Amino acid sequence: MDIYSVPILGIIVQFLGYLVEHIPSSGPIILAAATPLGFGALCGVVCERSGVVNIGIEGTMLTAAFAGWVASFTAVTILGPQDPGPLGITPALLIGLLAAILAAVLISLLHAWLSISLRVDQIISGTIINILAFGITGYLNNVIASASPTSAGTFQKLTAPEALTDLPIIGWLIATLVDQGPITISLLVSVVVLQLMLFRSRWGLRTRAVGEHPKAAETVGIDVIRLRYRNVLIGGIFAGLGGAWLSMEVTGSFQAGMTAGRGFIALAAMIVGRWTPIGAFGAAIFFALFSVLGDLIGPNGISPPVGQLGDIVHAIPSQLFSALPYLATIIVLAGLIGRSSPPAADGRPYEREATT
Repeated sequence: MDIYSVPILGIIVQFLGYLVEHIPSSGPIILAAATPLGFGALCGVVCERSGVVNIGIEGTMLTAAFAGWVASFTAVTILGPQDPGPLGITPALLIGLLAAILAAVLISLLHAWLSISLRVDQIISGTIINILAFGITGYLNNVIASASPTSAGTFQKLTAPEALTDLPIIGWLIATLVDQGPITISLLVSVVVLQLMLFRSRWGLRTRAVGEHPKAAETVGIDVIRLRYRNVLIGGIFAGLGGAWLSMEVTGSFQAGMTAGRGFIALAAMIVGRWTPIGAFGAAIFFALFSVLGDLIGPNGISPPVGQLGDIVHAIPSQLFSALPYLATIIVLAGLIGRSSPPAADGRPYEREATT
């Protein structure tokens, strides 16, 4: 008996076969799509391990994307056209990248000041940042777009040698890791470095101590306020890289609201990854898989399935495929309720005890 003819089971087998056939070849696209999610999740990990909730990652990334785009095309206007170097790197793009990171760090400084120094509710602080970022960047984008600015171009991808990508079994993995732009490659390095630093360094030990029991940490000489400030700003660097990827690596332009909820999905990836860099990165890959899957399998997708599975896909509204990453986020988080615990002091403002 043909297993494909078995009701329900046959469809499941066809779908799994479709995934096995197409997902490896889509590896580079999936990793690229995970880049802003991964950087946003690393931002969340650094902040919340210190005891500071940061739901303003969405607005921080959007501000960074806008600042990087504006700075890069302004640099082109001043410096003139430039010949790209390796990976498409030009002085204008480097200036834009620095501007994106600086903008994100400044937004993070605002969040740190509100939530740490003024002890404003950290959820409210992050919400204010998101609202301001959407409003200001949207308005300025309309003003600047009317002048038809020149694009500064984008960072370009590496290309792995065919001798490596054609290797059986591991060739697709090599292509996935190598066929990327510099910002995506920096994400891979950042995940490994941050994992080691967080769990194998004095800074990491102090960070985790401050996030679990700040009063006890202060009694052994750790400056809780200073460390929280520092880590929120470090998180801003990661968010800035995620925003820069949107406007300087995947596109050479800016669109209002182009983060499209990625900052919130990044927070979900942080929770699914249990506040660890590697876990958060793995969750970002998982959510990015659903994003790419919607582009592949949808009725108007790149590689829509055929046969019985194709008939079912065409009967499903196309909007559902666009919503796949968000649906996956809701389902996964619902399954983790009560099973994933944040640092004990996460979200709790800290006030030094008065000295006598």
